[in-house]
Amino acid sequence: MNAIVALCHFCELHGPRTLFCTEVLHAPLPQGAGNGDSPGQGEQAEEEEGGIQMSSRIRAHSPAEGASAESSSPGPKKSDMCEGCRSLAAGHPGYISHDKETSIKYVSHQHPNHPQLFSIVRQACVRSLSCEVCPGREGPIFFGDEQHGFVFSHTFFIKDSLARGFQRWYSIIAIMMDRIYLINSWPFLLGKIRGIIDELQGKALKVFEAEQFGCPQRAQRMNTAFTPFLHQRNGNAARSLTSLTSDDNLWACLHTSFAWLLKACGSRLTEKLLEGAPTEDTLVQMEKLADLEEESESWDNSEAEEEEKAPVLSEGAEGRELTKCPTDSSLLSDCGNWQPRKLSVFKSLRHMRQVLGAQSFRMLAWHVLMGNQVIWKSRDADLVQSAFEVLRTMLPVGCVRVIPYSNQYEEAYRCNFLGLSPHVQIPAHVLSSEFAVVVEAHTAPRSGLHPAGCEGDQSLSKYEFVVTSGSPVAADRVGPTILNKMEAALTNQNLSVGVVDQCLVCLKEEWMNKVKVLFKFTKVDSRPKEDTQKLLTILGASEEDNVKLLKFWMTGLSKTYKSHLMSTVRSPTASEPR
Repeated sequence: MNAIVALCHFCELHGPRTLFCTEVLHAPLPQGAGNGDSPGQGEQAEEEEGGIQMSSRIRAHSPAEGASAESSSPGPKKSDMCEGCRSLAAGHPGYISHDKETSIKYVSHQHPNHPQLFSIVRQACVRSLSCEVCPGREGPIFFGDEQHGFVFSHTFFIKDSLARGFQRWYSIIAIMMDRIYLINSWPFLLGKIRGIIDELQGKALKVFEAEQFGCPQRAQRMNTAFTPFLHQRNGNAARSLTSLTSDDNLWACLHTSFAWLLKACGSRLTEKLLEGAPTEDTLVQMEKLADLEEESESWDNSEAEEEEKAPVLSEGAEGRELTKCPTDSSLLSDCGNWQPRKLSVFKSLRHMRQVLGAQSFRMLAWHVLMGNQVIWKSRDADLVQSAFEVLRTMLPVGCVRVIPYSNQYEEAYRCNFLGLSPHVQIPAHVLSSEFAVVVEAHTAPRSGLHPAGCEGDQSLSKYEFVVTSGSPVAADRVGPTILNKMEAALTNQNLSVGVVDQCLVCLKEEWMNKVKVLFKFTKVDSRPKEDTQKLLTILGASEEDNVKLLKFWMTGLSKTYKSHLMSTVRSPTASEPR
């Protein structure tokens, strides 16, 4: 993540100051920093495998180098710093971590070496400890602009027995130029930075309690004559954070935490390049997700209203109500005993075709593509679910309505994929209907023959599958064009399962484009039937099965696409004569 994480402190003598910062270097280290690793450390780092390897840049500066570095450094002069404003000792080269997976270096020091970065960090530090604070002066806040970067700031207090009010004010800030990325990282940064703060406050509290136990400052101050506050503390107005926490390795630990924070925050969010407009499946999935979020919000609101209106139960009534809970809470116990899916599953369309046989699979696939109801009866719910997961890949997402497993028959308008237990009775009109197909999975007798293609698949060899329908598909029937192309891909053994999946995606996109053209032509433009027939001929979909398929797939178009077409037609520019 291209960001800088810094620890800031409000000094009572010098105001807001940057104590420690960690930045990311993608290129070789700048002059004066890149030679900081000794040869021995470089060789040791190269021998290790992967991960972040931390080392201290221990190259010592000569007096002349130290003087030149001090004069050219963008940071404050030594005369403007006290113990509370200083983190690393004079001449300390800082810390560096090497991430071999990405060839990135994480460098920590008191101030950034680059003057522009120093100015950005300095301004963020001042704002985080002066004007940009949340109520109570302790907590997270977001601020920034395009010119100086955007900042996530979390202010907090550290206990100090010698400070005014027995506490000092600090902040941890994360600065980056990408506002959207920083806002999306808010929950992650808040949790991790809060953990670092809790650790610092815990160490400081132990030191504070020990000092107060040995020499209580509150009573001593009350008994001391009133004098200017800074003078009565005998020169101890500024104390370093290492003194407050009694941790000599504090800065090395902070470097490790900040480096990990930058790496982890950069790895959790990735960008995807989408070429062209989103597919219909993507739009439908986004719409379904939005509907689910709205339903959950309305459900939560209704539950809150019911809780407010619910009368207060007596102890006996409450006990009676609680006795009913185990039946519902047993679902949670079942989740705790979750087991991986059994092996009696279909792995792909090719696998299903081998198990059912070519003729039975073609009949089943024809009904799926036409939008007829597919009923699957079996004792094994995992088997039914795996079958539906495989079959649904033949359809657009908007055309899929699944009830995975039920103990009663559901009408076709509710679902086109229905899983049933073996004892459920299917109505006679459904069994004789040409708009439904039934697949029954019976336990095969031991002496019976295994279905074709199951010799090497022992998990499905115990089942015998029977596919029936009121309108069986004749073997010599042409069928929809997309079905013939699907079967050609499935029977081509030179194509792997992954390649076949991509072929299905391309075929669905091709026919969804035809569906869009037909929808606009018939529903939006309201053309006559003669023109529609000519269009179907141009699209190569004039056959009966192809027309039925297009009409069914039209129901899977996204609401976004439909509303876009209707708004385009109703716009004034669209109605102007051409």
